[in-house]
Amino acid sequence: MQNKPHVLFFTPWYPNRYDNMLGLFVRKHAEALSLYAEVSVLFLYADEHIQRFDIVTQSTNGVREIYVYFPFVKYKLLKRFSKLINYCIAFRKGYRTLLLQVRKPDSCQVNILTKSGVWAYLLKKKYHIPYIIIEHWTRYLPADNTYKGFVRKKITEMVVKEASAVMAVSSALKNAMIQCGLKNKNYHTIHNVVDDIFFQKQVKLPHNKCRILYISCFEERQKNMLGILRAIKKLSEYRVDFELIMIGTGVDFEKTINYAKSLNLQDSLVQFLGEQTPREVCNWLYQSDFLLLFSNYETDSVVISESLAVGCPIVSTHIEAIAEKVSDKEGVFVPVADEKALLEALNFMIDHYQDFDVENIRHVGQQYTYQHIGKQLFNIHVNTINKPKD
Repeated sequence: MQNKPHVLFFTPWYPNRYDNMLGLFVRKHAEALSLYAEVSVLFLYADEHIQRFDIVTQSTNGVREIYVYFPFVKYKLLKRFSKLINYCIAFRKGYRTLLLQVRKPDSCQVNILTKSGVWAYLLKKKYHIPYIIIEHWTRYLPADNTYKGFVRKKITEMVVKEASAVMAVSSALKNAMIQCGLKNKNYHTIHNVVDDIFFQKQVKLPHNKCRILYISCFEERQKNMLGILRAIKKLSEYRVDFELIMIGTGVDFEKTINYAKSLNLQDSLVQFLGEQTPREVCNWLYQSDFLLLFSNYETDSVVISESLAVGCPIVSTHIEAIAEKVSDKEGVFVPVADEKALLEALNFMIDHYQDFDVENIRHVGQQYTYQHIGKQLFNIHVNTINKPKD
């Protein structure tokens, strides 16, 4: 090992030429670790628009990124087989490119199971390169319950067992993985990173109404936006000294807008702003009075961490992943799917958001900086690299 260890990330989700937001949290983990180690990312993407393999290398904020876009046969009887074969070829091409440009990794990091974990497992068996795993996926949570398939489960169990360490982005997710039979003697919780801009204080500008902010992907099964709108409708029947700003997009974005119209919620009460840049999200958090989430389940809500970083109090459902980050000093909890309790919490918070200590909330948010998360990742990789080989 040279002065800085070389860590190779494998991930099925990563910002790419078709989607700048996919797996952005993985890139942020890579950037955080790159403060202390040399980091490369190998990302393989099945691209229906190309006929030949396309290898793209670039550097983003100190992280070396190797993209391999690979073609596949679109005829449905051959599509799955073609994708699998070309996926394997893409890995070989990408890993060779890495060796030519840099050197063999000292350790690997699997971000999101299961397929990416197989490559790390094979490199360990063939070249004795250790690997760790960090998981983000909600599929293990009982409320989601999409971790299925006999073969998938057996391969996942094998990959997890052979890892030098397993990390989840919340204790809730870690516990869910263990309950799913994913056994490893070295589990950790490593949260997601908050951008530096959220820690740069802004002056709060005056506004006439209490401003409630919702930021999330619009996916009704998980996020329960319609429940929020019903509570807002009832609240508006006896007070109108507030506004709800909803930021984000997703599969149920139009459905949510149409539902708001069916409730006759006026733009003066509810505004849909769509997708916003991180800086715009940061500005809205600083200029709002409290954050609102009404999710049925979460792994590690980045927007909760961002809200803590800026000192913005929170109203949220009491789910484990959020409750481990937020106390009654930072916000108010309601039971999952309890719209009556949400109505009461909103009514209370509109009158009492100023009672929350902004600096105390900001202090809690300091644990999500690049430096803090990067050091945690680095220490686990160093322990993995220095551990005697099996």
